[in-house]
Amino acid sequence: MSKVLMISPKKCIGCKTCEIVCSFGKTLAFNPKHAAVTVHDYEEVGIAVPMMCMQCEDAACIKVCPVSALSRDEEGVVSINFKKCIGCKMCISACPFGNISFDSEKKRIVKCDTCLGEPKCAEFCPSGAIEFTEATGLNIAKKKDLAQRFKEIFEEV
Repeated sequence: MSKVLMISPKKCIGCKTCEIVCSFGKTLAFNPKHAAVTVHDYEEVGIAVPMMCMQCEDAACIKVCPVSALSRDEEGVVSINFKKCIGCKMCISACPFGNISFDSEKKRIVKCDTCLGEPKCAEFCPSGAIEFTEATGLNIAKKKDLAQRFKEIFEEV
């Protein structure tokens, strides 16, 4: 059975450990700007929310890539083929959540690929706000609901 990254915003303490371990895992540098996860602070309501690729069913990033460098693997993870990627950044613009970035030093896209099945963000999250768990029907429904709520929030901003 495949696994998914599940986010529990109520558990997030805003420490940004996920950003640090992700950036190091992706770029070998402690630079949260190059992480595939971003912690959004909503001070007015007192919560922090870690956001990473939602692995959208109808992924806009896949659709806009002019060289088909993005594709879904057998586990359902949207991954980048760096041999095909031309660095046009269309996928960055297409992501409704803003969860794809560009490493300007290495000149390459940075996107969550669940660390090939061993996501460091979940492994090192001290509060359990990010979990890598079995993709059950209930978990998928929760993930879709959370994604829809955040999509609506980001559209308002």
